[in-house]
Amino acid sequence: MLRAAGVGVGDEVVVPAFGNVEVAEAVALAGALPVFADIDPVTYCLDTSAVEAAVTPRTAALVVVHRFGRPADIARLLGLGQRHGLLVLEQGESEVPYDETAQRRQRASYLDAKLKGVLTPDGGDGHTYQQYVVRVPGNGRPDRDAFARSVRARGVECRVPVKTPVHRLPEFRRCVSLPETERAADETLSLPVDASLTKRDMQRIVAACNALGGLLQPAF
Repeated sequence: MLRAAGVGVGDEVVVPAFGNVEVAEAVALAGALPVFADIDPVTYCLDTSAVEAAVTPRTAALVVVHRFGRPADIARLLGLGQRHGLLVLEQGESEVPYDETAQRRQRASYLDAKLKGVLTPDGGDGHTYQQYVVRVPGNGRPDRDAFARSVRARGVECRVPVKTPVHRLPEFRRCVSLPETERAADETLSLPVDASLTKRDMQRIVAACNALGGLLQPAF
Protein backbone atom coordinates (compact mmCIF):
# COMPACT_ATOMS: atom_id res chain seq x y z
CA MET A 1 0.00 0.00 0.00
CA LEU A 2 2.84 2.40 0.80
CA ARG A 3 4.62 1.70 -2.48
CA ALA A 4 1.36 2.05 -4.41
CA ALA A 5 0.95 5.49 -2.83
CA GLY A 6 4.42 6.52 -3.96
CA VAL A 7 6.20 6.15 -0.62
CA GLY A 8 9.74 4.86 -1.04
CA VAL A 9 13.45 5.45 -0.65
CA GLY A 10 14.28 8.71 1.11
CA ASP A 11 10.84 9.05 2.67
CA GLU A 12 10.01 8.87 6.37
CA VAL A 13 6.84 7.31 7.77
CA VAL A 14 5.72 8.01 11.34
CA VAL A 15 4.62 4.85 13.17
CA PRO A 16 4.05 3.75 16.79
CA ALA A 17 6.70 1.71 18.57
CA PHE A 18 4.13 0.33 21.02
CA GLY A 19 2.75 -2.67 19.19
CA ASN A 20 3.47 -5.03 16.33
CA VAL A 21 6.74 -4.92 14.42
CA GLU A 22 4.87 -5.60 11.16
CA VAL A 23 4.05 -1.91 10.65
CA ALA A 24 7.71 -0.85 10.80
CA GLU A 25 8.65 -3.83 8.62
CA ALA A 26 6.15 -2.75 5.95
CA VAL A 27 7.67 0.74 5.94
CA ALA A 28 11.18 -0.68 5.59
CA LEU A 29 10.02 -3.04 2.84
CA ALA A 30 8.84 -0.02 0.86
CA GLY A 31 12.35 1.41 1.18
CA ALA A 32 11.30 4.18 3.56
CA LEU A 33 12.46 4.91 7.12
CA PRO A 34 10.12 4.22 10.04
CA VAL A 35 10.14 7.12 12.52
CA PHE A 36 8.72 6.29 15.94
CA ALA A 37 6.39 8.68 17.77
CA ASP A 38 5.10 8.35 21.31
CA ILE A 39 1.63 7.22 22.33
CA ASP A 40 -1.22 8.71 24.29
CA PRO A 41 -1.13 7.04 27.75
CA VAL A 42 -4.92 6.58 27.78
CA THR A 43 -5.61 5.19 24.30
CA TYR A 44 -2.18 3.58 23.65
CA CYS A 45 -2.48 4.98 20.12
CA LEU A 46 -0.29 7.61 18.47
CA ASP A 47 -0.30 10.95 20.27
CA THR A 48 -1.02 13.79 17.87
CA SER A 49 1.46 16.18 19.48
CA ALA A 50 4.20 13.54 19.37
CA VAL A 51 3.48 12.88 15.70
CA GLU A 52 3.64 16.61 14.95
CA ALA A 53 7.03 16.80 16.66
CA ALA A 54 8.29 13.86 14.59
CA VAL A 55 7.36 15.36 11.21
CA THR A 56 10.26 16.55 9.05
CA PRO A 57 10.48 17.74 5.43
CA ARG A 58 11.07 14.09 4.47
CA THR A 59 7.93 12.75 6.18
CA ALA A 60 5.59 11.29 3.57
CA ALA A 61 3.06 9.39 5.65
CA LEU A 62 1.93 8.20 9.04
CA VAL A 63 0.35 4.90 10.03
CA VAL A 64 -2.37 5.08 12.68
CA VAL A 65 -2.89 1.84 14.60
CA HIS A 66 -6.02 1.32 16.66
CA ARG A 67 -4.97 -0.52 19.82
CA PHE A 68 -6.75 -3.06 22.06
CA GLY A 69 -10.16 -2.13 20.62
CA ARG A 70 -9.79 1.54 21.53
CA PRO A 71 -9.90 3.80 18.44
CA ALA A 72 -7.16 6.35 17.88
CA ASP A 73 -8.04 10.04 17.62
CA ILE A 74 -8.27 9.70 13.86
CA ALA A 75 -9.95 13.07 13.31
CA ARG A 76 -7.02 14.99 14.81
CA LEU A 77 -4.47 12.79 13.06
CA LEU A 78 -6.20 13.26 9.71
CA GLY A 79 -6.17 17.01 10.33
CA LEU A 80 -2.45 16.87 11.04
CA GLY A 81 -1.94 14.89 7.85
CA GLN A 82 -3.81 17.49 5.83
CA ARG A 83 -1.79 20.36 7.32
CA HIS A 84 1.48 18.69 6.40
CA GLY A 85 0.39 17.02 3.16
CA LEU A 86 0.89 13.51 4.52
CA LEU A 87 -0.67 10.23 3.55
CA VAL A 88 -2.57 8.88 6.58
CA LEU A 89 -3.08 5.11 6.71
CA GLU A 90 -5.08 3.22 9.31
CA GLN A 91 -4.47 -0.26 10.65
CA GLY A 92 -7.54 -1.62 12.38
CA GLU A 93 -8.09 -4.79 14.33
CA SER A 94 -10.07 -7.88 13.40
CA GLU A 95 -13.80 -7.34 13.53
CA VAL A 96 -15.66 -8.88 16.45
CA PRO A 97 -19.36 -9.77 16.15
CA TYR A 98 -21.70 -7.28 17.82
CA ASP A 99 -22.99 -9.80 20.38
CA GLU A 100 -19.46 -10.70 21.43
CA THR A 101 -18.48 -7.04 21.69
CA ALA A 102 -21.49 -6.39 23.93
CA GLN A 103 -20.46 -9.26 26.21
CA ARG A 104 -16.89 -8.06 26.35
CA ARG A 105 -18.09 -4.60 27.33
CA GLN A 106 -20.26 -6.13 30.05
CA ARG A 107 -17.30 -8.03 31.47
CA ALA A 108 -15.08 -4.97 31.21
CA SER A 109 -17.66 -2.95 33.14
CA TYR A 110 -17.68 -5.60 35.86
CA LEU A 111 -13.88 -5.45 36.17
CA ASP A 112 -13.94 -1.65 36.16
CA ALA A 113 -16.21 -1.71 39.19
CA LYS A 114 -14.48 -4.50 41.12
CA LEU A 115 -10.72 -4.26 40.55
CA LYS A 116 -8.59 -2.48 43.15
CA GLY A 117 -4.93 -1.53 43.11
CA VAL A 118 -4.56 -1.55 39.34
CA LEU A 119 -5.41 1.23 36.90
CA THR A 120 -8.35 0.12 34.76
CA PRO A 121 -8.69 1.24 31.13
CA ASP A 122 -10.59 4.35 30.13
CA GLY A 123 -13.39 2.95 27.99
CA GLY A 124 -13.93 6.01 25.87
CA ASP A 125 -16.06 6.09 22.75
CA GLY A 126 -16.32 2.91 20.75
CA HIS A 127 -14.02 0.69 22.84
CA THR A 128 -14.61 -2.95 21.86
CA TYR A 129 -12.22 -4.41 24.46
CA GLN A 130 -10.35 -6.68 22.11
CA GLN A 131 -8.04 -6.67 25.10
CA TYR A 132 -8.77 -5.44 28.63
CA VAL A 133 -5.51 -3.74 29.53
CA VAL A 134 -4.74 -2.58 33.06
CA ARG A 135 -1.66 -0.92 34.48
CA VAL A 136 0.29 -2.23 37.45
CA PRO A 137 2.21 0.89 38.50
CA GLY A 138 4.35 -0.67 41.24
CA ASN A 139 6.05 0.65 44.36
CA GLY A 140 8.84 2.85 43.09
CA ARG A 141 9.22 0.83 39.90
CA PRO A 142 6.85 -1.39 37.90
CA ASP A 143 6.23 -4.84 39.31
CA ARG A 144 3.91 -5.94 36.54
CA ASP A 145 5.79 -9.19 35.87
CA ALA A 146 5.65 -10.30 39.51
CA PHE A 147 1.97 -9.39 39.61
CA ALA A 148 1.33 -11.44 36.44
CA ARG A 149 3.11 -14.48 37.87
CA SER A 150 1.03 -14.32 41.02
CA VAL A 151 -2.23 -13.93 39.11
CA ARG A 152 -1.38 -16.91 36.90
CA ALA A 153 -0.54 -18.95 40.00
CA ARG A 154 -4.13 -18.30 41.11
CA GLY A 155 -5.48 -19.82 37.91
CA VAL A 156 -6.09 -16.66 35.88
CA GLU A 157 -4.68 -16.34 32.38
CA CYS A 158 -3.13 -12.96 31.65
CA ARG A 159 -0.50 -11.71 29.28
CA VAL A 160 1.80 -8.82 28.61
CA PRO A 161 0.31 -7.12 25.52
CA VAL A 162 3.55 -5.57 24.22
CA LYS A 163 6.67 -7.26 25.54
CA THR A 164 9.22 -5.19 23.62
CA PRO A 165 8.52 -1.86 21.90
CA VAL A 166 9.69 -1.85 18.30
CA HIS A 167 12.35 0.81 18.88
CA ARG A 168 14.06 -1.59 21.32
CA LEU A 169 14.33 -4.39 18.74
CA PRO A 170 17.82 -4.82 17.20
CA GLU A 171 16.68 -4.26 13.61
CA PHE A 172 14.86 -1.01 14.46
CA ARG A 173 16.84 0.26 17.44
CA ARG A 174 16.61 4.03 17.68
CA CYS A 175 17.95 6.60 20.12
CA VAL A 176 14.60 8.28 20.62
CA SER A 177 12.69 9.48 23.68
CA LEU A 178 9.35 7.67 23.98
CA PRO A 179 8.53 7.90 27.70
CA GLU A 180 4.86 6.90 27.44
CA THR A 181 5.70 3.96 25.20
CA GLU A 182 8.37 2.77 27.64
CA ARG A 183 6.05 3.19 30.61
CA ALA A 184 3.20 1.35 28.94
CA ALA A 185 5.47 -1.54 27.94
CA ASP A 186 6.63 -1.90 31.54
CA GLU A 187 3.27 -1.50 33.29
CA THR A 188 0.49 -2.98 31.12
CA LEU A 189 -1.17 -6.35 31.55
CA SER A 190 -4.06 -7.83 29.59
CA LEU A 191 -6.76 -9.59 31.61
CA PRO A 192 -9.37 -11.89 30.03
CA VAL A 193 -12.81 -10.55 29.07
CA ASP A 194 -13.75 -13.23 26.54
CA ALA A 195 -17.42 -13.79 25.90
CA SER A 196 -17.05 -17.40 27.04
CA LEU A 197 -16.15 -16.41 30.62
CA THR A 198 -18.73 -17.22 33.27
CA LYS A 199 -19.64 -15.11 36.28
CA ARG A 200 -17.53 -17.43 38.41
CA ASP A 201 -14.57 -16.90 36.06
CA MET A 202 -14.94 -13.14 36.41
CA GLN A 203 -15.10 -13.43 40.19
CA ARG A 204 -11.92 -15.50 40.12
CA ILE A 205 -10.12 -12.80 38.11
CA VAL A 206 -11.16 -10.11 40.59
CA ALA A 207 -10.25 -12.22 43.61
CA ALA A 208 -6.82 -13.08 42.17
CA CYS A 209 -5.99 -9.46 41.39
CA ASN A 210 -7.41 -7.92 44.53
CA ALA A 211 -5.69 -10.47 46.77
CA LEU A 212 -2.44 -8.84 45.69
CA GLY A 213 -3.67 -5.30 46.20
CA GLY A 214 -2.33 -4.56 42.74
CA LEU A 215 0.98 -3.41 44.18
CA LEU A 216 3.66 -5.86 45.22
CA GLN A 217 6.89 -4.94 46.90
CA PRO A 218 9.48 -4.87 44.09
CA ALA A 219 12.35 -7.33 44.19
CA PHE A 220 15.74 -5.64 44.44
